[in-house]
Amino acid sequence: MNRFQLKLEELVEEFRLVAARGRSWIDAVVPPLVFVLLNLLFGIWPAVGGAIGLAAVVTAVRLMRHDSLRNAITGLAGASLASLVAIGLSRGEGYFLPGMASGAATAIACLVSVLLRRPLAAWSSFVARRWPIEWYWHPKVRPAYSGVTLLWFSFFFARLAIQMFLFIRGSTLALSTVNLVLGWPSIVLLLAASYLIGLWRLRALKGPSAEEFRNHAPPPWTGQKRGF
Repeated sequence: MNRFQLKLEELVEEFRLVAARGRSWIDAVVPPLVFVLLNLLFGIWPAVGGAIGLAAVVTAVRLMRHDSLRNAITGLAGASLASLVAIGLSRGEGYFLPGMASGAATAIACLVSVLLRRPLAAWSSFVARRWPIEWYWHPKVRPAYSGVTLLWFSFFFARLAIQMFLFIRGSTLALSTVNLVLGWPSIVLLLAASYLIGLWRLRALKGPSAEEFRNHAPPPWTGQKRGF
């Protein structure tokens, strides 16, 4: 197996680790598509009924498969809230407003966390990996996570700007298309870039690996070889 294949396999494994704790792509992609199609063909009320009905079916299937209660109800709750906003505004674009608000909150959290010297990327890694939290704040480790967090901020801010432009114009179909393209496909690319850039930055900083930090190994350190 060549170096490229090894790195690709490593990226896939890392993405699975992170994605296992996130929302299902079904919740993020299918209900919005159903909503937009039904809204274009029949109007907002059939679109709301179709989106919530589909989310309810997915929830029931998950419960029958003994999936976690949180995963089961998150998709239904998200579709229901989005539908309520669309009805309240009497605009199909309103369906995407909660997701836009969530993206704005994420962008703000990224920026504030960097300013507080506790980057969000470090917290995300800690939740997934449970490495010593103090390791992330090491002066030769934290800058790598701050840089990746600023990358996240740039992505979510740019996506929000595009979404707001289309929302103001009332372009439901265009907004749906942007959400689809800048949703899971772009998040996958963002995570891959974050992993590669983060590891490259850790090597450049020449700090300790998480294991070396845990074992109080003195410098010079080997550094983090895998995982970010």
